[in-house]
Amino acid sequence: MAEPAAFARILNVEDARRAARRRLPRGLFEYIDRGCEDEISILANRRRLDAIALSPGVLVDVSHPSMEADILGRRQPLPLVIAPTAVAGLVWHDGEIALARAAARAGIPFCVSTQSITSVERIATESGADLWFQLYVWKDRRRMLNLLDRAWAAGVKTLVLTADTAVGPNREYNLRNGFGIPLKASWRAALDVALHPRWAATVMLRALASSGIPTYAHYPAEFRTRLGREALADEVSLAKDVTWDDVRLLRQRWRGKLVVKGVLRVEDALAARSHGVDAIVVSNHGARNLDCAPGPTDVLPQIAEAVGDRMEIFADSGVRRGADIARFLALGARGVMIGRATLYGVAMGGAGGAARVLDLLSTELRTTMGMLGAQKLADIRRVESAQQVGR
Repeated sequence: MAEPAAFARILNVEDARRAARRRLPRGLFEYIDRGCEDEISILANRRRLDAIALSPGVLVDVSHPSMEADILGRRQPLPLVIAPTAVAGLVWHDGEIALARAAARAGIPFCVSTQSITSVERIATESGADLWFQLYVWKDRRRMLNLLDRAWAAGVKTLVLTADTAVGPNREYNLRNGFGIPLKASWRAALDVALHPRWAATVMLRALASSGIPTYAHYPAEFRTRLGREALADEVSLAKDVTWDDVRLLRQRWRGKLVVKGVLRVEDALAARSHGVDAIVVSNHGARNLDCAPGPTDVLPQIAEAVGDRMEIFADSGVRRGADIARFLALGARGVMIGRATLYGVAMGGAGGAARVLDLLSTELRTTMGMLGAQKLADIRRVESAQQVGR
């Protein structure tokens, strides 16, 4: 874990990002940091958030603001969830456990990825966090349902179906920098690792010494191959024929809360509600999948108006400041998922680094609320346009 003095110099998420960039091999950093194709959408996410103005109220007692939120029946101190991120265990040794520990310290949930390098059982045992589980639908639905049983047995009560990745995205920079899954040996990758000896020693060599080449921990044992080998068996590859029938199947099988992630249309939000889904995440996958997709801020108000009184709505993509959290809440979200920001934190310093990022976002959100005259999250309001006022 990095020294506390190093964390003191991390004053915002961008500082954490720069620290992660210095520490990680270029290929790995770009895998977690960048978007897809021409990366128009990743820049647009930022511009769209910046364009949202919040409306301050004055002469309000904000000496004791409350950032508490009710998230799927649980009262928690912040309106945040750490989003699922694949291969977090490559940016820090046992990175998923580190993220979960930071979440537990902050009193918020951590969502475990299907493609986690650490098993949900280990994360639950060693972190004490409130765990959610993110699901990619496999071609063999029977094996997928067995995975759900594992998650439930580990204590998970909230299932998050990722619905916006029907096919693999086009990330050309991965081809150029030599990084990808499965990991492939190349002179470019070897040089990249050699230029980052601290990461090589504390992450890769430590993994090799303790458990060998990393694997996807949630795949069936007979199909669990090293990340350096070819793709897994076809039956546990990601299905391209995922439909609302799969949501119906999950609703019948899963006894806890069910969330659908990646919704950008009002009609899909309505369909989710009609299938018994408890919450949706309005998200464009952090601009990592479809470069011409709208940003969540473009569609969140309409979706909130259509279903906000009947199901919970979360949002993600592009959060870098506490004010961004406030913006999503003002547009109608109940809570906000944080992905890259905490991943930068864990890359620079494990659980302590991720906790530092969460502390910064919490402090910024509290400051934003104070400046807005918001005593509680529901008091946060955006500036309405003249067109909206005239309706």
